[in-house]
Amino acid sequence: MAGLYIHIPFCKSRCIYCGFYSTTHEELKQRYVEAVCKEMESFTPTFSTPKDNRIETIYLGGGTPSQLSAEQLNQLFIYINKVYGLEHAKEITMECNPDDLTEEYVERLVQLPINRISMGVQTFSNERLQFLHRRHTAEQIPVAVERLRKAGINNISIDLMYGFPGESLNDWHYDIQQALALDVEHLSAYCLMIEEGTPLYKQYLKNTEKFTVDEELERQMYNDLIDRLEAAGYEHYEISNFAKPGYRSRHNSSYWNQTPYIGLGAAAHSYNGKDCRRWNIDHIKTYIEGIEKGEQVYEQEPIDDDTRYNDIVMTALRTRDGICLSQLTTAQQSYCMKEAKRFLDDGLLELVAGHLRITRKGLFVSNMIMSELMIVNE
Repeated sequence: MAGLYIHIPFCKSRCIYCGFYSTTHEELKQRYVEAVCKEMESFTPTFSTPKDNRIETIYLGGGTPSQLSAEQLNQLFIYINKVYGLEHAKEITMECNPDDLTEEYVERLVQLPINRISMGVQTFSNERLQFLHRRHTAEQIPVAVERLRKAGINNISIDLMYGFPGESLNDWHYDIQQALALDVEHLSAYCLMIEEGTPLYKQYLKNTEKFTVDEELERQMYNDLIDRLEAAGYEHYEISNFAKPGYRSRHNSSYWNQTPYIGLGAAAHSYNGKDCRRWNIDHIKTYIEGIEKGEQVYEQEPIDDDTRYNDIVMTALRTRDGICLSQLTTAQQSYCMKEAKRFLDDGLLELVAGHLRITRKGLFVSNMIMSELMIVNE
C-alpha cells in the first residue's frame, strides 16, 4: 500500500533551527487548502502494483498543521476520501504544537479521521524553548497530552532535542524523565543540528565557540536516552525513534522500507516505489498560482539501480531491521558485503537472518558507515 503526505507550511512564527520549508503568510491558508485539493484530483501516480494505490497511512506535516482551522482540515479529508478513499487508512497523523491544542480545538480534531498526534515538544526547559523561539511553554505540554487523552487520542508521539549550547547531562536526564512521565506511545529524539540558512546558523557564525558541543557529551546523551527508554519498555526501532510495542510510526516506516508515497503541497516529495521521484516547488505563492492555472509545479528524476541501492542503504540502515539483502541484486549484495566487511569485523555492523544492520556500538558513527557502503559514481 502507499502513504500520503500533505505539507502544511504555515507557522505563526519561525523556530531558529528549522530547515523545513514554511511561511508566516497566514492570509494564504484557504487558497492553499483549495490548491492542495485540486492537486489531489490532478495527481495520478503510477505505482508498482495496483494495490499500492490504496492509501494505508496519511501524515499532515509542516510547518504547523495545527495552524489550520478545523473547517480547513475537514475540507482536506473530504477530498482525501473522495480521491483516494479512507477505508484502508490505518494510521492518520497530524503534527501539532502544544499551545494550539486548546479544549475547543481538540474537540474539533477528534471529529476528524485523525487517530495519531505528533507534538513538537523539543524540551521541558522554558529557557531552552525560548532559545529555540518555540511558542509553547513547558507547562503547556502535559496539559495538551491530557486533553488529547480525554478526547480519545490513544496514539501520541513527541519530539525531543538534545545537544543545546550549555546543556548538561543532568538537564538532558530531566527532559527524558519528564517525557517518560507523559507515558506517550512514541518518542523521537534528535541532536540539535545547525543547518545552513537558518537563524541558528547565523548565530553560530557569530560565536562558534558558544555553539560547539562536546562530542563525547553528545554520545553520552544519546546512550543514556537509549538506556532509559528501553528500560521503560520502548523499542529502539530507528536511529532517532522509539515506540511502545505495536506503536511504530507506520508512515515514517514507509520512507525507510521503500514503500511508495504521494506528497502534496509546496515542497512535498513523492516516490512511486520503483523508478521515479518527484518534488513540488518550495514557494507557496508559486505553488498556489501554478495549481490554480493548471501548470506543472514539480520536478522529477528517474531512479536507476545504483540510486535505488543507495536509497536502501541510507534508509534501511537507519532501522533496527536493517538492510534485507534479498532485496538487492546479486551484484549489489556482493558490493555491499565487501564494503561492510571491515565494519562487521569491528563490531559496528552485524548480519542477522539475512539482514545487515548497525549494532549499538555503530549507532554513533552510522552516517559514516552508510556513506562507505554507498556506490559512488565518478
